[in-house]
Amino acid sequence: MSLLDDVARRDGWRCWVCDEPVDADRSVNDPRGPSVDSRTADRKAKVVERLAHRACNTRKGAVKVVVAWPDRLRVVEPAPLVTVAERLERKGGRELVARCPSRRDAQEAADWLVDRFSRLVPGLPVTASVEAGGGQYLVALAVHRR
Repeated sequence: MSLLDDVARRDGWRCWVCDEPVDADRSVNDPRGPSVDSRTADRKAKVVERLAHRACNTRKGAVKVVVAWPDRLRVVEPAPLVTVAERLERKGGRELVARCPSRRDAQEAADWLVDRFSRLVPGLPVTASVEAGGGQYLVALAVHRR
């Protein structure tokens, strides 16, 4: 078993950057093929290697990675998720990550965030909450360590 196979199986054959499926049958030289992204710059990271498409892995070396919020979510001032993930992984605690016009929109965003963070930072115990405030709904992420 290779490192690529181990990392890909653990990550469910999904790219950590774009969250799209990675085709195991594509060549590792194909832009949509599998590659292992090593997080050597962040020594405190719990997960050192993650699966990425070859193109996503190459592109992130040239520019800071941006994990996009889906267009279907109605959020105002969404937080940069890679920065939030790094901070929560390092320090724990709680962060407000978006404002939404309705409770339903906020709950949809909260559900998406918990699912996305399960792949963005595997093993980090993230929960999301929705709070009313000032005629809008705030979405917060929290890490509860034991």
